[in-house]
This record gives sequence, structure tokens and C-alpha cells, in this order.
Amino acid sequence: MAGDAERQFVWDLPTRIFHWVLVILLGFSWWSAENHRLDLHFYSGITVVGLVIFRLLWGLFGTSTARFSEFVKGPGTVMSYVRPSSSSPVPVGHNPLGGWSVIVMLLVLLVQVGTGLFATDIDGLDSGPLSHLVDFDQSRTAAEIHEISFNVLLALVILHVLAIFFYLIVKRRNLIGPMVTGFRKGAEGGVAVSVVAASPWRLLIAVIVAALFAYGVWNGFRF
Repeated sequence: MAGDAERQFVWDLPTRIFHWVLVILLGFSWWSAENHRLDLHFYSGITVVGLVIFRLLWGLFGTSTARFSEFVKGPGTVMSYVRPSSSSPVPVGHNPLGGWSVIVMLLVLLVQVGTGLFATDIDGLDSGPLSHLVDFDQSRTAAEIHEISFNVLLALVILHVLAIFFYLIVKRRNLIGPMVTGFRKGAEGGVAVSVVAASPWRLLIAVIVAALFAYGVWNGFRF
């Protein structure tokens, strides 16, 4: 691509859409729960379920920078990257520490949406679409875990934002721009990696599977 020395392709469009839609939906889910709009909370939660399933699939066979195999590194690589004296080159896509933050975030999201699907309120009036698969006590336990996992998720979001500002102010690296445009300015020491795009068919498969799964959850898997 022309101008590779000045700009590097970092994030594909599906990953960027996932990221920003998730940000909006998490805020909306919090608002709907706080204002007791559980009908809207339900719709938002189902959409998040679809998004998470899509991201898991995209992490398996999506664009190279979105694949877990490309950015989930071993402890040695992570420790080498975070050492103050480290002169590790700037990776394309997630850095070794950021890669693990993605995994942790996805795991907490799975717990958050998963428990929400089985949860019910104290009166048993508002319940998740899969609450019929467990008894009342188990459903209440799911509701309690759902609340706790949200606090963990909130802490991770705050840590994520602080990390972004740390990179911007201390390391002089703008992480927000690439997540909006998909490109970043080439940097000295950057890794010369050819980003491999995924075929449209893979994208279509990921979208269809995620949508079908979300639809199944919507109906409580009653077919």
C-alpha cells in the first residue's frame, strides 16, 4: 500500500464496529438497569450476546490482527514488553499486555451476559430468557453474580481508559485514533507485518452464527 512508511493498517472495520457498539451498549445497559427499564435492558443484553459471540468467532478466523493467535503471547513476552528498560518494537495491533486485557474483558463479558440470561429478580417477575432452565435459587445466584461481574467489568473499563491516557501522555502513542480510522502513523521500530484480511465469507459466517445464537437466546432456545 502506498504510504506504508507513514501509515500502518492496524484494525479492520468489523473489529472497530464491535468495539464502539459494545461501548455504547454497555453504557445503555447500565442506564436501562439503573432506571428500571428492564425491557430495554433485555434487548441490549441480547445484542451484547451476539456481539461477544461474533468477536469470539472473529478472533478465530478473522483479520490477522483480530485473531487471538496473533496477539495472545506467553508470560515471557509480556514481561519483556512491560519492563521499563524494554526496547521492544511497537507491534501492529494489540501489544502483548493489551492482548491479555482483551481476553480478560471477553471472559468477564461472558460471565456478565451469561449470568444475566439465567437471572431473575427477587419477586420472580423479571427474568432472563434462560431462567426457565434453572431453579429459583440458582437464578437468584446468577443475578447476584451478574451484579458483581458488572462491578468487575466497570473496574476493567476504568483501567482500560487509564491505560489509554497513559499511552497518550507518557508514551506519546495515540491508541484512540487507530480504533476510529483503522490506521496509525508508522513509528520507528515498528514491526513490519503484513496484515492479512479475512474473506467476506468468513465475515458473513461469523455474523450469521452470532445472529442465530442471539435469536436462540431471545427465544430461550425453545424451538
